[in-house]
Amino acid sequence: IHFYKRMYALRTKKEAAHSDGIWCVDWVKVAQEHDTKVETSEDATGDAQDILVTGGIDDAVRIWNYKEGEMSLKHQLTDHSLGVISVALSPDGTRLASSSLDSVIIVWDTETGKRLATMETGPVDAWTVIFTSDGQFVVSGSHTGTVTLYSSQTGKVEHTLDSKSKFTLSLAASRDGKYLATGAIDGIIVVFDLNTKKLVHTLEGHAMPIRSLAFSPDNTKLITGSDDGHIKMYDIAHATLLATMSGHISWVLSVSFSPDNEHFVSSSCDGSVKVWEVATKQCVHTFKEHSDQVWGVKFNKVGDRVVSVSDDKTMIVYTIPI
Repeated sequence: IHFYKRMYALRTKKEAAHSDGIWCVDWVKVAQEHDTKVETSEDATGDAQDILVTGGIDDAVRIWNYKEGEMSLKHQLTDHSLGVISVALSPDGTRLASSSLDSVIIVWDTETGKRLATMETGPVDAWTVIFTSDGQFVVSGSHTGTVTLYSSQTGKVEHTLDSKSKFTLSLAASRDGKYLATGAIDGIIVVFDLNTKKLVHTLEGHAMPIRSLAFSPDNTKLITGSDDGHIKMYDIAHATLLATMSGHISWVLSVSFSPDNEHFVSSSCDGSVKVWEVATKQCVHTFKEHSDQVWGVKFNKVGDRVVSVSDDKTMIVYTIPI
């Protein structure tokens, strides 16, 4: 019997994953439709395929297959005419949304790489994009603070929400479909009830731009990362601040919750990726593998891997002990 404890480690490093800095990343496990047998384990071959998606300054969106530490390019999507700010995979991994400085949001089929829908948003009016948890809507913020919900099938505008704040930099949707959170350039966080489309909380914890926010998988907590270098954790039901966590020495650019609800990961302009423990509010590990600011970080579905992307053009996957 092997009593082998997994350690924090660099698993895979993909250099020159783009020809310029990489701004965004997402990671989802795609169930294979033609597979009818019951999944026996997470790693059963053929049951599910891990796909990663990246976007960068080079105007390109790239879809990658990830298997046992190997990354292979599946599609390069070059329809954007300017840098790609945000990419998001639908919960089932079959679709991908990308937004760019060219003010266009595109929805793609991840299997074929074909365009499914295009949303023209007007000047500078597409920043972060996400899917709602049911995959029904693609959500985008704007420089006026308006949040738009588009049909992910047709690309048509279905709802608009007013965050009553400034430029919406970041978005997150809770897994249960109830909440949508927005982070603004002035540090204001707004939480909407997606069922009623009403604004339910305004959280004024940061004084500087909110680059990223993430709900815990159990829908009880929200973490926020800001240019003030801090990460804050809120109790969603009561809109109370649970903790302020410091450790990064520059802007916090991205945050992502682990599927276990017990950990989250953050990345920063300081070039580091940090793993945090929810219970103790402490950083339990710091990776310093990038040579430039780290724009995006994401856990995989199982929670035993984390991916990060950086201005150094590199995509790195780390092993996380669970």
